Amino acid sequence: MVAAQHFVADRLLFPVNSQSLLGSWVRLAGRRSSTARRVPKAISSRPFRAALVWQAVATLAIAAIAGLWVGFHGALSALLGGVINLSAGVVYAFVLALAPSKSAGGTIAALFRAEAAKILVIIGLLWLALSTYREAVLPAFLAAFIVTVLLFRVALFIRD
Repeated sequence: MVAAQHFVADRLLFPVNSQSLLGSWVRLAGRRSSTARRVPKAISSRPFRAALVWQAVATLAIAAIAGLWVGFHGALSALLGGVINLSAGVVYAFVLALAPSKSAGGTIAALFRAEAAKILVIIGLLWLALSTYREAVLPAFLAAFIVTVLLFRVALFIRD
């Protein structure tokens, strides 16, 4: 699989240098090796997919219960609470997959960057959802949010 920016950059008439989020400079134009153009697939790993599926199922279940209990706004609030963590999990995997490291220190740095990106996405989406959706049902919203936060740890117990 070739990343979109590599597809575009390989067709330019001049070389383009790009810095990844992990700080390493990569020459995008003029590469011919197919192995150098591959992007790691952290999202396609079995543990991460399992965590996303569990989060999605829990979000839908809580939304159904909240919908029956409170109505439309309860279901929508639960969906928003769950989708915030689903989105943050995808961002975590994407940032982690941007530049795989070859050393233990680099791996730890990549994990910290991915976790920081995840936390920033969570804070931003929480602020956006709670400041714009005035009819939010907080018990349903927080229930889905907390359950999906806890279910992200499911990936630790699943073998690849």
